Amino acid sequence: MNHKRLVENLLSWFASSARDLPWRRTKAPYAIWVSEIMLQQTQVKTVLPYWERWMQALPNIEALAKTAPQTIHKLWEGLGYYTRVRNMQKAAVTIMEKHAGEFPTSFEDVLALPGIGRYTAGAICSIAFNQPTPILDGNVIRVLTRLFGIGGDPHSKPVNAKLWRFAQEVVTEAARSNSCGELNQSLMELGALICTPREPRCGCCPVARQCVALRKRHVHRFPQLPPRPIATQRRFVGFILARNDRWLVRQRPAGAVNAHLWEFPNVEVQLNDGHPAAAARALGVRGEHFEAFCSIKHTITRYRICLDVYRVGRNGRQSRAVAGHWRSLPQLVQLPFTSAHKKVLQHLTLQST
Repeated sequence: MNHKRLVENLLSWFASSARDLPWRRTKAPYAIWVSEIMLQQTQVKTVLPYWERWMQALPNIEALAKTAPQTIHKLWEGLGYYTRVRNMQKAAVTIMEKHAGEFPTSFEDVLALPGIGRYTAGAICSIAFNQPTPILDGNVIRVLTRLFGIGGDPHSKPVNAKLWRFAQEVVTEAARSNSCGELNQSLMELGALICTPREPRCGCCPVARQCVALRKRHVHRFPQLPPRPIATQRRFVGFILARNDRWLVRQRPAGAVNAHLWEFPNVEVQLNDGHPAAAARALGVRGEHFEAFCSIKHTITRYRICLDVYRVGRNGRQSRAVAGHWRSLPQLVQLPFTSAHKKVLQHLTLQST
């Protein structure tokens, strides 16, 4: 394949067709870093308001390094995968301590920061510093496997190494015109807008004539991903406990999923366990009256989770509950909740106003 022509076509298309995203209006590595971390496993339309709020609240590395963890969790609330934001703060502290508060320009130094892998380091260094560092995320994997007709599991060691090699070759070619960042972004943009997983818009693709998969009419065979794991159903029962216009909540421990975030008391139960009394006893909640409050369904990786929530002790019998913190409604809305329990809080807010 003619890499020069491929790069020229991608750059020309990107210049005329790229979305106007706020982090594309800057070369500031901090702003680009924040966007890349937020965009991991998250759609652009979801990230946009989060990025804007984040940059307004924490405009630089020093602000991120010094901000209370509860504040950064609240800014991140709803994006999920909270290890990302905790690693960002660890990286900010590292930059303050080891790099005098300046974002490092060396690929090796960027890669060494907590929470930054090869893809993210490559994206930052190419976009912010115009370095010929390759990238390989889900969109780019799909584009390259189709363009070059690369079969096999793209996450297997030999196929993955081949993809990194092709990614390096095209960004090196782009370096001839000082367009490393634009080239890498064009690959991501092509995968997001044109070379999509289903119903790719091959008729609009700027590199369709060079695409091996299209020429062989095998576009939908690439990439050759392994079967997804079967979804696992899980059920939790939660409780709304009130006392003097305050509600009981608890903070998830360090090391747990959604560590440091807040939630209403809850426990996992068997899928067919229909009565809340047993779940209440397991938590140490005492009460005779359980009134259905809301039911929340959500997904975390391969888990399909149902959270059934009950109000306890509403008819005059006040329950005593497990350890936690009693907070007023104004205090609750300031806390960073897990995604499911944020929805519970929204129901509580509506019913309390």
